[in-house]
Amino acid sequence: MPLATWILGLLFVAQAAPPQAPTRDAILAASRTIVINAHFATLVTVAGTDAPDARIVDPFPPEKDFTIWFATNTASRKVAELRKDPRVTLLYFDAPNKGYVTVKGTATLVSDPKEKMARWKNEWTGMWKNKNFGDDYLLVRVIPDTLEVVSTALGMKNDPATWRPVTLKIR
Repeated sequence: MPLATWILGLLFVAQAAPPQAPTRDAILAASRTIVINAHFATLVTVAGTDAPDARIVDPFPPEKDFTIWFATNTASRKVAELRKDPRVTLLYFDAPNKGYVTVKGTATLVSDPKEKMARWKNEWTGMWKNKNFGDDYLLVRVIPDTLEVVSTALGMKNDPATWRPVTLKIR
């Protein structure tokens, strides 16, 4: 076989093979790394006004199925907004590593004493009247529907043509 034909054959094979999409496990692992590195998240709720509301929250690390919990005060506007519309977005930005994860899902307000007892951070002392025992301490559980992740360092590259992030439909 002539060298030119062989080289053209290699080029054809290289062009014909699309890049491998990340596996579900790889997407979840990268997402978990970014979430833990970022620590804080921006919670976006549907406000029912002229624009969504956004604020910083201090969530717990995601559970195995990527359920995310955080605490809030029962008097906060996010509670009223979640009662009207439970759709939420959480955005975690890991600035030093230039990666982010967007979690789109449905929030549920949880006041169960056992759950409240299990979910507490000592650095929150003083934020609520009676730590996690009072009526002002409320948990929010976010059940994820979709994860979007971008992190070149972790192999999660957005589509170069559309800039669409690596996306994982969870539910």
